[in-house]
Amino acid sequence: MDNARGSERDRDIEGRARNARPRDGLGRPLPYGVTGVERQPEGVVRAPTETVAEAAALLTAGKPFHAHEVFEDAWKSGPASERALWRGLAQLAVGLTHSARGNATGGARLLRRGAGAIEEWSRDSGDVRPYGLDLVGLAEWARELAGRVESGADPVDPVVEAPRLR
Repeated sequence: MDNARGSERDRDIEGRARNARPRDGLGRPLPYGVTGVERQPEGVVRAPTETVAEAAALLTAGKPFHAHEVFEDAWKSGPASERALWRGLAQLAVGLTHSARGNATGGARLLRRGAGAIEEWSRDSGDVRPYGLDLVGLAEWARELAGRVESGADPVDPVVEAPRLR
């Protein structure tokens, strides 16, 4: 497929196909040549507390798509015993992303799926506050927002609706 930079596909340094188009704060692609929001590097291994701090800062800044990427890195690189936790948190962030983009059905579905995942992980692990995360509060936030999104409430502002992780 042709792009504004030629007929070759965008590729990363390892040669894998990657879309190099700039993105907005909700991760939507912008036209080539437009200045977008700096993208999160992929595949970064962070300590859990660093993951939480970076994701919290991105959520507060209204960048839930980018917070999702940070949680996804933890999900893919962390210990198997924590993968469900990080996957659930990534689902919450991408659920907020879809809700802010106006995708009520997908946003609500992902918010509820993420809430269920973190609650299940908490039950299985016996830990309700891993790394200072308020899993009970996050699950309540997600279900409440999902209900409002489905009811056709006002558009979701990702800064106003950003969850408090701790």
